[in-house]
Amino acid sequence: MTQHIKVACIQTNSGPEIEGNLNAIEPLIRDAAKQDAQLIALPENVCMMIRGRASIMAHARAEADHPAIPFFRCMAKETGAWILGGTLAIRLAPDKLANRSYLFSPAGEVAAYYDKIHMFDADIGAGEKYRESETFQGGNRAAVAETPWGKIGLTICYDVRFAYLYRALAKAGAGLITVPSAFTIPTGTMHWQVLLRARAIETGSFILAPAQCGVHESNRRTYGHSLIIDPLGHILADAGEEPGIIVADLDLAKINEARHMLPSLQHDRSFEGP
Repeated sequence: MTQHIKVACIQTNSGPEIEGNLNAIEPLIRDAAKQDAQLIALPENVCMMIRGRASIMAHARAEADHPAIPFFRCMAKETGAWILGGTLAIRLAPDKLANRSYLFSPAGEVAAYYDKIHMFDADIGAGEKYRESETFQGGNRAAVAETPWGKIGLTICYDVRFAYLYRALAKAGAGLITVPSAFTIPTGTMHWQVLLRARAIETGSFILAPAQCGVHESNRRTYGHSLIIDPLGHILADAGEEPGIIVADLDLAKINEARHMLPSLQHDRSFEGP
């Protein structure tokens, strides 16, 4: 297994139109590749940030018809990088979608995909409400991908509040875990950094969390601050509040060092409930 990898998180301010968003992210992917990034990660809803069930359903595509998939295949082949294509709204049935994250290999193949398990159904105050389960069908399986740098675990946004998923990925061998996100401003201000650092510390894993930022269609606002975090919870890079790219060189030996220092993944115990 290769012990070093250069990673990039691309932070975007995506709009409602798929083609326009793909045109906007192409130069960012190329720029990340020019900085020698071997793994390039993009955020949740990377090619369609739109509100309301009717609008989302009208714009969603089936996997076979989604233009982002051949786009990412092509970009992976051209750049020679592994690309996490954020998440796409994939039509499963006439009335239900999946919020799906894809990891593409440099050969342009889908190395793994993951359907978001935990649906963001929340009332976060000031009349801001979300009911992801009305439009999306939650996934029912965790996912890891085999890469030259070991196993990478896939998660999405609201999943970060469910520590057991990250523990399961780490126990399955994942030393890098991706968290493409579109966090709200209130929840981002309160919890974004602390949750991601906690997931890194608890699992002894590197966390790559590319995020949406700024003001989107229908005045939706997202927090930004894409992060790359090491297995001891240190922040290696923070993208701030504007679109752009962050990169970091990861020494994968730090995974075993952290897990040897704090071997909590080996200390599970069964117990009776309260």
